[in-house]
Amino acid sequence: MTIDLPVRAGSSGPERTDAGDGIRTGSVALDGILVLLAVAAVAIPAVVVTTTPPLRMTAEGVVRPRRVVPSTIVPEVEPIEYQALAPEDARTFNARVPFATGPRPAARSFRFAGGAEDLSRATDCLAAAVLYEAGDDRTGQRAVAQVVLNRLRHPAFPKSVCAVVFQGSERRTGCQFTFTCDGALTRSYAETFWQRARAVATAALGGYVFAPVGYATHYHTDWVVPYWQSSLDKIAKVDTHLFFRWTGWWGTPPAFRRTPESVEPRIVQLAAQSDAHKLPQELAVEQEIAGLTATLTGQGTGGSREAADYPNMFLLPLSGAPDGWPKTALATCGERPWCMVMGWRDAKAVPATGAEATEPEAKATMTFSYFRDRAQPIERQLWNCQQVQRPAAQCMKRAVAPPVVAPTPTATPTAVLPGVRRRAEPVADPAPTPPRG
Repeated sequence: MTIDLPVRAGSSGPERTDAGDGIRTGSVALDGILVLLAVAAVAIPAVVVTTTPPLRMTAEGVVRPRRVVPSTIVPEVEPIEYQALAPEDARTFNARVPFATGPRPAARSFRFAGGAEDLSRATDCLAAAVLYEAGDDRTGQRAVAQVVLNRLRHPAFPKSVCAVVFQGSERRTGCQFTFTCDGALTRSYAETFWQRARAVATAALGGYVFAPVGYATHYHTDWVVPYWQSSLDKIAKVDTHLFFRWTGWWGTPPAFRRTPESVEPRIVQLAAQSDAHKLPQELAVEQEIAGLTATLTGQGTGGSREAADYPNMFLLPLSGAPDGWPKTALATCGERPWCMVMGWRDAKAVPATGAEATEPEAKATMTFSYFRDRAQPIERQLWNCQQVQRPAAQCMKRAVAPPVVAPTPTATPTAVLPGVRRRAEPVADPAPTPPRG
C-alpha cells in the first residue's frame, strides 16, 4: 500500500520508494526524526507498563460507609478482617475519623456470681486476655478487661467470660481476640506477669470499672483499619489503641442489661497456664506425681529411705489417700525383683533401721506394707485395719499375745482346831540301816 501526501506548490513532492511500501520526505534529517518518533511511540508505553509500581491504596481510598443497626435486630459480630493499608496510611486514616459526639458514660460495675471453681476459670481467661492483648501494661490491661465485661453483658456476644474471650478461636484467622488463634498462647510469660494480670482480672470481676473506655465493645491498634469500624463510633484512645462502641441504640447503656451465665467452660488452650482449666484426670495425675515426688525426695515428712541393714527394704512416712499407697510403693520399688515397703502414717514412728522395723512395737504401729518377690512369684499389699478401713482380705494379721499363765498358789498349812480329832497321816516305813563294817 502507498500513501500519497499532498504536494504544496513549488514542491517536488514526496519521493516514492521502489517497493511502493514506504515514503520519504526527500530530507534525510526529517526521515530520521520520523523513524525516532515511530520507535518511541512503541517503546515508551511498553516501558511504562512494565516498570510502574502497583498502585497502593491510601487513606483517601478507604470507603467507610455508615451503617446503623436498628434496635430490633441484634448486631452481627463480624470476623476480624483488615483494610489493605500500610501502617502509616492506616494511622492517617484513623486520625481523620472523628470521635463520637454526645455523652460517653462509664459502664456499670460487674460482679461475678458463680462458684469458686467457675470464678477461677473466669479469672484466668480474663487474665490471659489482658496479658496477651496489652502486655504487662496495667492501664492497657484494665481497658481490655472492661471491653470483655462490656461484651459479656451485650446480647451480641457469648454469655460467659471465657466464651467471650475465646469467641472464634476455632478459626485460623478472624478470631475476636487475636491471641486465641494466632499461636501466641505457645509463648509463655513469667509467673510474676501472670500474677499482675490476675490481679487486674480479679479487680474487674469484683466490681472495678475502667471509665475511660465507657461501653466500648471493640478496639484495635492505630496502625490497622478493621472492616467492622464502619459500624461503630470511636469513643476513646488509650496509648496506641482506639476504642469503639456500637452505633445507635446498641451502644447505649440499656443495651448492656443482659445477665451473664455463672458457669464457665474449661478452655483446653489455657491448661498449660491454669490448673482451673485442666481436665480432672490430668490434674489428678499431676497431683499424684507431685505427691510421689515429695515422698520419694523426702520433702516435709522425711521421705522414703532404704534400710541400711536390709537391702531393698524401704521405710517411709505415708500421706494422702490410702488407695494411693500401692502406687507409692510401686514407684519406690521400681524394677527390683525383690522389694519390701513399710509405711507409717505417723512420720515420727518410722524406724531408723530394718531391724527396728521388725520389732513388735514397730509392726504394731505400721499402717501399710507392700512385698514383692518375683522369683516365687509373690506380691501382696496389706493395711493396718485398726487405722484404715479396708476389706478383711486386705488387713494385716495382728500378732496374738500368748495367754498369761497365772502362778500356782503355794499351799499353806491349815490351823488345827482344838477338840477336833483328825485322821493321822500314814507313817512311812523306816529305811533299812545299811550294815556296818
